[in-house]
Amino acid sequence: MNWVPLSIVFIYIVLLYVVTWFTRRLSRGGMIAYLLAGRNLPFWVVAPLLTGLAVGGASTVGVAERAYKAGLSAGWYNAAWAAGAILVGLIAARCYRRMEVATLPELFERHYSTSGRIIGVIGQIILQIVIISVQYVAGGAILSSLLPDVFSFEEGMFITAVVFVGITLIGGFWAAGLTNIINVIFIYVGVILGAAIAIGKIGGFGELVAKLPAQHPGFDLGAIGLPLIIAWFMVMVTMAFSVQSVVQITFAAKDSSSASKGFILGGLIILPIGFISAIIGLAATILHPEIIATEALPRTVLSLSPVVAGLVLAGLWAADVSTASALLVGSATLVVGDLIKRFVAPDLEEKRERRISRISVLVLSVFTYILAYFVSGNILKTLLLGLSLTTGYTLVTLMTVFWPKVCRRAHANWTLLTSMAALAFWLIFPQVSSFFNKIGLIHPIYFCWIVSLATFFLVAIIDKRKIKVPGA
Repeated sequence: MNWVPLSIVFIYIVLLYVVTWFTRRLSRGGMIAYLLAGRNLPFWVVAPLLTGLAVGGASTVGVAERAYKAGLSAGWYNAAWAAGAILVGLIAARCYRRMEVATLPELFERHYSTSGRIIGVIGQIILQIVIISVQYVAGGAILSSLLPDVFSFEEGMFITAVVFVGITLIGGFWAAGLTNIINVIFIYVGVILGAAIAIGKIGGFGELVAKLPAQHPGFDLGAIGLPLIIAWFMVMVTMAFSVQSVVQITFAAKDSSSASKGFILGGLIILPIGFISAIIGLAATILHPEIIATEALPRTVLSLSPVVAGLVLAGLWAADVSTASALLVGSATLVVGDLIKRFVAPDLEEKRERRISRISVLVLSVFTYILAYFVSGNILKTLLLGLSLTTGYTLVTLMTVFWPKVCRRAHANWTLLTSMAALAFWLIFPQVSSFFNKIGLIHPIYFCWIVSLATFFLVAIIDKRKIKVPGA
């Protein structure tokens, strides 16, 4: 019965390309039109674009895997993402949109220095390249796990690449936004159906609660531990304020109101998906008690009817494709805006800008696809660690926007560099992580924030040069 879920996935792909084909005219123009949707995204596109970026393999397959052992508390991962999105919508989205920049490193040069922009873009590109590589791996794993007789892991990676790279090349940011409306629908239909039918196979919600193993944390929302829950919220809130692919959505919004409303609505859409995925992981503990945790969601899906399995498969794969498209556009914007236009060819005409933007998307796609073959099995954990790098970006950005009087010319350089060094120390020297683990601070985000704040206030005391404030 592989042809049934395969047909549903095929229909899903066709829908994405139909929408992309009709959006290609919206992206005609230079870099702003192609990579920032002409700064014309309404809030009802901003919300699904953000949701698609947030809800990927980690938010579905990864949460179900963790819930297999840790119960419903695994859903806090998505709740943390939602909190970050809502806070950006309430606090910063309007300000970000009014700044009329394309990237955060551009903001750093405007207020600090050229070296601040260079350091900023290097860190952002490295982080986003790694995240994009994970999407190929996650897409390949989803297709090969759920349709093992149709796709090998390598074939699944290739099909994933063809879909999200093709969408991005043809339609740019408009295509990423509008196709994510379809993606979000498929994601929700898939995981809700998967959870509901899995519970039905057990005999209902009451039976799910009754049949959980005695030692299983089940519906205990604190099972993973308060320090880790707080760390997740710190990581995701910090990330939401300063990762290029996230804040670029505010830069591309139609106006400040659309940016704010879109992020708040997006956060509300993101919030439930983790807990629904966690319920699938809980159901797997009863339906498949002898499997390893990583198989929790795939094995549960395989036991459903072919039509439902196809919808769930399309939903899970949609989560991966939606994340990858937005990340690829964000990375290309960094390359074109902060490197090529700034240092190589500042006077490009619109047609050449669009061509170079597409070439950047293609080159990044090939590079990240090759890199994906070298990604380790612990990449999702490494990725969560890597997001700790964003502490420096978040601190400098928020201080620049809301408290520029205390900002000094050396802040961008030193705060970014020391936050990177803090994460390196955590990973290289076990004594650092051991010390913080003993006092309950079990994630490097705590150490990175301490170092970033200390650096920021030390520089504020030593450096007497105030930043440039346009219009002041």
